[in-house]
Amino acid sequence: MSNLSERIMTHDVEEDESINLKEIFNKLLDKWAWFVCSILLCLIIAFIYTRYTPPVYQINAKLLVNDDDKGGSLGKQAGALMDLGGLMGAKNSVDNEVEILKTRFLMEQVVRKMQLNITYSRKTDFVSRELYNAPFKINILKGIDTIKATKLDVVKLASNRLRISTRDFEKTIKWNEEFAVNGIGIISIEPTPFGMEENKEYFTLINSIDERVAALMNQLSVGVSNKQVSIIDLGLSYALPQKGEDILNTLIKQYTDANLSDKNAIADSTYKFIKERLNVIATELGDVENQEEDFKQQNRLADMSEQGKLLVQNTGEFSGELAKAETQVTILTDLENYIKDETKNKRVFPSSLLPSDMVFSGLMNQYNALLIERDRQLLSVTEESPFIQNIDAQILGLRKGILANIQSTKNSYVQTRNKLRNQLSKAEGQISGVPRVEKNYLKLARNKGIKQELYIFLMQKAEETAISKTSNISVAKTIDPPKSQVIPISPKKKIVYLAGLIAGFIFPIGLIFAQGLFNTTISTKEDILSLTRVPVIGEISHNTSADNLIVANHSRSAISEQFRALRTNLSFYLKSKNEKVILLTSSMSGEGKSFTAINLGNILALAGKKVLLMELDLRKPGLSAKLDVRNDIGFSNYTISPGLTLDDIIKPLSINKNMFIISSGPLPPNPAETLMSEHTAVLIAKLKEEFDYIIMDAPPIGIITDAQLLANYADVTLYLVRQKVTQKQQLSIVDHLYRTGKMKNIGIVVNDILSKYYGYGYGYGTYGNVEEQSRLKKLLSKFKSS
Repeated sequence: MSNLSERIMTHDVEEDESINLKEIFNKLLDKWAWFVCSILLCLIIAFIYTRYTPPVYQINAKLLVNDDDKGGSLGKQAGALMDLGGLMGAKNSVDNEVEILKTRFLMEQVVRKMQLNITYSRKTDFVSRELYNAPFKINILKGIDTIKATKLDVVKLASNRLRISTRDFEKTIKWNEEFAVNGIGIISIEPTPFGMEENKEYFTLINSIDERVAALMNQLSVGVSNKQVSIIDLGLSYALPQKGEDILNTLIKQYTDANLSDKNAIADSTYKFIKERLNVIATELGDVENQEEDFKQQNRLADMSEQGKLLVQNTGEFSGELAKAETQVTILTDLENYIKDETKNKRVFPSSLLPSDMVFSGLMNQYNALLIERDRQLLSVTEESPFIQNIDAQILGLRKGILANIQSTKNSYVQTRNKLRNQLSKAEGQISGVPRVEKNYLKLARNKGIKQELYIFLMQKAEETAISKTSNISVAKTIDPPKSQVIPISPKKKIVYLAGLIAGFIFPIGLIFAQGLFNTTISTKEDILSLTRVPVIGEISHNTSADNLIVANHSRSAISEQFRALRTNLSFYLKSKNEKVILLTSSMSGEGKSFTAINLGNILALAGKKVLLMELDLRKPGLSAKLDVRNDIGFSNYTISPGLTLDDIIKPLSINKNMFIISSGPLPPNPAETLMSEHTAVLIAKLKEEFDYIIMDAPPIGIITDAQLLANYADVTLYLVRQKVTQKQQLSIVDHLYRTGKMKNIGIVVNDILSKYYGYGYGYGTYGNVEEQSRLKKLLSKFKSS
């Protein structure tokens, strides 16, 4: 029979596994009220969020960058003027400009210029809304080193006075009155043309520059959507569309101004160098002209002879070439001294004076670009920064390359100059008869011509530099000015409501499964089937009344029908007439053994069977008390007094004429030994002859072993499990008894079921209705035949 029960139970488990999803659905459906409340609550929260959260708008702009690699046309349009003197810096790329637009320094300039670290707001519809055109302006006259985020409440009072308050500060002031605020410094408030209403509360949040820059950097996006073109996409998310547009406009202006400033720095450095050299050359030229005038006066040289004119004519070409060579040698010498000057190591190199040399031009452009980048980075980092030290190492390497190129070019011009001097000396030697005075005069005149050539060259370069500076344009221009979108990007109502709806479903599901995860007691039939192979042969629902005699007093109730189902299921276990003893036990006290014993006995008695209840919990008896039966004599008396007869200890019950009870009797000092008495077996044998069913109410087997001592007399054992009381781990006890065979024909009866969807068959027991009884009979027939 035990093997048969196991096979039936295994078949049931297989069926239960096939309806897992259904049981999960039923479990969720059981908490439908949770879902309704959760969804309503989440949708209300979503509504409040969309109603009172300030909308955020997206402001977009586009810049066209002059990128030679990607076809930018700005540099080509201005190429003629830009190439005068080679004043353009290193070539620009879109990627470089994107990184520049992302720099913190650029945003810091915008914050300082627009005073964005001070925001004004006013309470509207229970929330504060930022104002762009505030009715007053706060001026920080003397701020502290690190401004702490401080919120000022400003209220206009009568007589043009203001009440200023913070958490720990309150003061009444006049317009433009200076006052100190902790965490900020000395400030004043001045009115603006927009007007301020009296007794209306305004708020001002003052942050440090760094905090505000960091916040705006997170709201700024810079990127290139198409790598094939040189267009940069700028985006800024902000609550006020107009203010966001102004911030982006200011950012673009600061960027273009910085770009022009970088280019103008090269022109300014070149112009300054030229002016310094012009002053020196002008002095030298004046000295040479004075020497020539003095020579002519001292030697009374009014006109040259024919030989002198011939000498000038023959040497004129050599003199012109020599003047140009001397000019280049002088310029290169000055540039060599300039780059060797330690005091000018970090100054931009004057590029327009250099000869046309592609290698040298590339070195110069890189050198100037690194110097400009170094100056820009020093605004936010120190010279000890690894980044600055890396730039310094690159600058040092480029300086060495530029110096080597200058020296190489200078040596070439020195050789040309020396060659021209030799050729000029030979030409002068070919003409004889020229007076020495005239020869000396010609040398002075030639020296004057060289100085004049150099002076004219520098004047020309100075004009070219001035022209190129005026022709400088930014590397980028705005092709799509900042414009806010009409529809805010946040909050998106549809998404928020959808999220609220989803959250309304998720929260209850999470709570239900968390409840099951942390619940250590038996809640569902699935809990039992997953922890033990012992079959469930009865299910008793929760008794809402205090009456223990449910079957006797409410014979048509659902609980009574469940006991009828249990009676039917027991008939499959107790097949022969000699199988009469039913043992009731549990894991611990309070799981309903006595309640089940009384009502099971009553339902058997209603079928015309003679039923005996035996109160064998000799440690904590409760059955006799529930039936209002005296317990002065009972089982314990019989075991120690052989003279007692069955009639002495068997007492009839008033609830049914077919029901009788043997109470526990006085509590013995040794309950286990009392149950092991030799008289117990004799008593059970006699009782089986007189009664149709004997129901033993035994102690909990999870605490003491008394129930195991009585198992030898039992034909079927009902193990009581109470929903929400019995611990899941306690099912290991009954599972162990089942697998080891210590108790034969053991089955579980679930008591005090509260949940509607505990398991199928609620209200009439697991196998109580016609369909379930039919199914069980078919299974029994099938297994018997096999």
